[in-house]
Amino acid sequence: MKIIKHLRANKGATAIEYGLIAALIAVAAVAAMGTLGNKIALTFTNSSNDMKVS
Repeated sequence: MKIIKHLRANKGATAIEYGLIAALIAVAAVAAMGTLGNKIALTFTNSSNDMKVS
């Protein structure tokens, strides 16, 4: 009986750990995409401005 309780407790802790890792990865991805999006927008703006001058 103690072994079964121990296995259940570990599975719950493992699920929580995986959830926290997934949340951390999601936050990092959103931050990276936001920064990348700003850089891409700036690149297109610069390209557009260069085309207008020519």
